[in-house]
Amino acid sequence: QVQLLESGGGLVQAGGSLRLSCATSGRAFSSYPKGWFRQAPGKEREFVAAINWSGSSTYYADSVKGRFTISRDNAKNTVYLQMNSLKPEDTAVYLCAAGGKVYGDYVLNLSDYAVWGQGTQVTVSS
Repeated sequence: QVQLLESGGGLVQAGGSLRLSCATSGRAFSSYPKGWFRQAPGKEREFVAAINWSGSSTYYADSVKGRFTISRDNAKNTVYLQMNSLKPEDTAVYLCAAGGKVYGDYVLNLSDYAVWGQGTQVTVSS
C-alpha cells in the first residue's frame, strides 16, 4: 500500500523559512511525478508546485514562484518543499501527492493525483 507522509511544518514568523518533506512508502512511486498543494481554512485546495519523476523539471504557482523550491531524492523516496520569505497568506495545511504517469512529466491538475498525504500545518505569523 502506497503512503505519503509529510513532515516539517510548524509556526514561523513572516520572512522566515521552513522545509517540508514528503516520504513515500510503496514500491515504484519514486518513478511518478509529485506535487505539493495547500488548503487554508474555508478555502479550496490549491496547487503550489510540481516536479517530474526525475526532478529535472518543475513548475510553480505564481504566488510562490521565486520563494519556494520543490526537489526530490528518489534514492530516499522523498520530495521536499523549501519555503523561504514566508508570508502570513502562506498559512495552510500543506499536502503532497503522487500521480500522473510513471516516468512522466509534472502534473498540474489536482484531479490527476491519485495518492495524497494527510498534510502538515504551516502557520506564518505577522
